[in-house]
Amino acid sequence: MSDFDGLAAVLLDAYATGKPVAPLTGTEGGLTIDDAYAIQQVQIASRIASGAAIAGYKVGLTSEPMRRQFGVDEPDFGHLLTDMAHAADAPIRIRQFLQPRAEPEIALVLGSPLRGPRVSVSDIVAATAYAVPAIEIIDSRIEGWKIGIVDTIADNASSGGFVIGQSPRPLDRLDLSLTGCVLRRNGRIAATGAGAAVLGSPLQAATWLANVLLGRGAMLEAGHIILTGSITAAIPVAAGDAVTASFDRLGSVTALFD
Repeated sequence: MSDFDGLAAVLLDAYATGKPVAPLTGTEGGLTIDDAYAIQQVQIASRIASGAAIAGYKVGLTSEPMRRQFGVDEPDFGHLLTDMAHAADAPIRIRQFLQPRAEPEIALVLGSPLRGPRVSVSDIVAATAYAVPAIEIIDSRIEGWKIGIVDTIADNASSGGFVIGQSPRPLDRLDLSLTGCVLRRNGRIAATGAGAAVLGSPLQAATWLANVLLGRGAMLEAGHIILTGSITAAIPVAAGDAVTASFDRLGSVTALFD
């Protein structure tokens, strides 16, 4: 049996030192997806014990561009913690990340809890207070982003941070699958896409996430944020960059890197 605590400690040390590590699958044979989620959970428990709290969850690898970019063939999920949240238009220290990239996402904020055993898209709509533009800062503790599905899940779905916009919109005014997005870095268009890129709709992505989480005993509570997945391929960011994600009828959000 693999040493989940030990493997989690390797990734936590990479967080602390800023030094990426070799892929876990290269040094620890036979790891399964369930093993990877167990390693992820050990890290989350450690970070909560150190003072963080769960702010919500993210769906990763929902779009074909992202799956192609990282060579995986199915979505995954990770935890969003309060110490990962950054204010829009405020400087974000790039030094706290190892290999950061930015991606535009539609975030859903729950107004009521979601309870299982299964939920539908209509349940997601009923529980959602509003949608809001977001930028996720993905990061990898695995050197060179040499990740497969097991490595990225163990590494909390390559989470780094997130920025939530300040223009909430109720879902009855939006068709999220048709919501277009333009991603700009330093004023130049870096990528474009639409909500349909994430499993057909951000609502479908959120439904997938909710059912996987509920099946694993997690709780989705009022106030939790759901990041529904990147609409475009991720772009690398560096100190001095300003990244803006502009969404049709949903507004814009900017992440500034210092």
